[in-house]
Amino acid sequence: MKEFTIGPNDAGQRLDRFLAKAVPLLPASLAQKYIRIKRIKCNGKRIDRDTRLQEGDVLQLYINDEFFDKPRENNAYLTVANPMLNIVYEDENILLVDKRPGLAVHPHDGAEYGRTLIDHIQSYLYQKREWRPREENAFTPALCNRIDRNTGGIVIAAKTAEALRVMNQKIKDREIDKRYLAIVEGTPKPKEGSLKGYLFKDAQKNRVYVTDVPQPGSKTCQTNYKTIATAAGLSLVECELITGRTHQIRAQFAHAGHPLLGDGKYGKPDKRFDRNYQALYSYKLTFTFTTDAGSLDYLNGKSFQVEKVDFAEQYFPNVKI
Repeated sequence: MKEFTIGPNDAGQRLDRFLAKAVPLLPASLAQKYIRIKRIKCNGKRIDRDTRLQEGDVLQLYINDEFFDKPRENNAYLTVANPMLNIVYEDENILLVDKRPGLAVHPHDGAEYGRTLIDHIQSYLYQKREWRPREENAFTPALCNRIDRNTGGIVIAAKTAEALRVMNQKIKDREIDKRYLAIVEGTPKPKEGSLKGYLFKDAQKNRVYVTDVPQPGSKTCQTNYKTIATAAGLSLVECELITGRTHQIRAQFAHAGHPLLGDGKYGKPDKRFDRNYQALYSYKLTFTFTTDAGSLDYLNGKSFQVEKVDFAEQYFPNVKI
């Protein structure tokens, strides 16, 4: 429990507005709930959220200590009152979430404070009491893989330090098969094949370039693909990442003359199609462990897939994914 004594500078403020300033990590909706169930009192009595505070009033807040910390990146989850997650799979070790396009996975320079995928995941686990920050010395639930903001699909989150260690190693050892769906312009030839080349990154422009021959600082890149259907000058393709470079699928298909639909960075806007994001989705994940996975060995051979991919249904409604 924490007490606030109202001084002359705070007198006259509504309770809800005072709380927003004094306890910025406490979401407004949660503050209203705590007022309603008497976990926030004034002078030991119930108080309404629109009550004007008077000098000398003593507020008693019976809420978790975490809410009284100063706002910073590692406690942004507290500002998420209602976590919004599309959960594909969950157990005591991991969480598979279908991330929507447009949502950042991590904050970037603080600009996404409280509005990223990891914030919603941490808030979800905190509210379920599966994660108690005050009882942990260092570990916080973390993402094992990342997806670009404007790409949707399955993201793996680790609930424990052991799960994080194992998953990171399995990703490094390429023992997790991730498949993407994409819509590209034109028809790739051959309809099934492999895109190979060299990729280098321009950090200042936040984009990558693909070449057919090695360049200083470049890395090999390879994407296997299979054309599922074609219609109206577009092709629906399934992609398998053999290497996992930044923007790899987008850049390689653009280099091959088949940019992704809606890709404003590596393609060109097409007025025939109204898309805000590139048509790319990490839709399927299979655990293909070839070495011991310890406490996560039970996942070996299991495959998980998202319920739907909007752009596939929109442009290829007769194709079953």
